[in-house]
Amino acid sequence: MGALDYISNICSVTDTKRALKLKKRKPFQTVELKVKMDCDGCERRVKHAVSSIKGVTSYEVNRKQSRVIVTGHVDAKKVINKVKSTGKRVEPWPYVEHNLVYHPYVAQAYDKRAPSGFVRNVVQALPNPDEEKFTSFFSDDNPNACSIM
Repeated sequence: MGALDYISNICSVTDTKRALKLKKRKPFQTVELKVKMDCDGCERRVKHAVSSIKGVTSYEVNRKQSRVIVTGHVDAKKVINKVKSTGKRVEPWPYVEHNLVYHPYVAQAYDKRAPSGFVRNVVQALPNPDEEKFTSFFSDDNPNACSIM
């Protein structure tokens, strides 16, 4: 859209079909889901359901991790409802990568059913702001550290 199109959209009294279509477009986003898939048939049904959604630019179905990644101009609720229509149990992807969490073995973060390299995304796994202050307090790199050391 150029500058002239922008000015003409502001000055126009009636909206054209093209302008209405551009306004209705959803933002480009990535939707990650956890879908219970057991066999090739389950995977095929989920792939077909996801590919039939209007606005999807790409999708990835990983049966081993029970993970579906959909990217495009889509709504997350519509994607979840479409995948639920296949009869599968669906929930938003609850995991983050293991190396992005400070305390991956906190009781609520560690999950045996999580794929390898992933833990649950919980608040308790985030670092305490005071904790970083204490670790640098007795550091050799800190010139204002304790002189007893």
